[in-house]
Amino acid sequence: MKYISLQKLKDLKKELEELKKRRNEISRRIQEAQDKGDISESAEYTEAKEAQAFNQGRIQELEEIINNAVVISKKGKCEMVEVGCQVSVKNKQGKREFTIVGSEEADPEQGKISNESPLGRAFLNKKKGDEVIVQTPKGKIHYKILEIR
Repeated sequence: MKYISLQKLKDLKKELEELKKRRNEISRRIQEAQDKGDISESAEYTEAKEAQAFNQGRIQELEEIINNAVVISKKGKCEMVEVGCQVSVKNKQGKREFTIVGSEEADPEQGKISNESPLGRAFLNKKKGDEVIVQTPKGKIHYKILEIR
């Protein structure tokens, strides 16, 4: 089960449509390469077949994500940390804000952390005032939850 925002779901559906349209162009390239004769050493044919395999693989991946996606719908105020909530925390380094998102939208540099990441998992189901300890490669990091929105 993958959590995604409504906007991300729309983006994935648009990408899927584009990839499905691209199938015809790739098939045309394969046919053109075959029409030229011997395909055993044809770089054009090999390239087109690789593009076809990649395209089809991504189509299958997107269909899987879209069919099993759970759209994040924040209803009112978050009482505890869950996907879609923004969390203000503090530790020795200072204050930080994180938004808990599904893995498809994670962008740690923007403060968007996956619910499946060690940090995201540690925050899930915690309340304002709770202290959270996260094991990282550099050791344990302590956080205190200041606010949940």
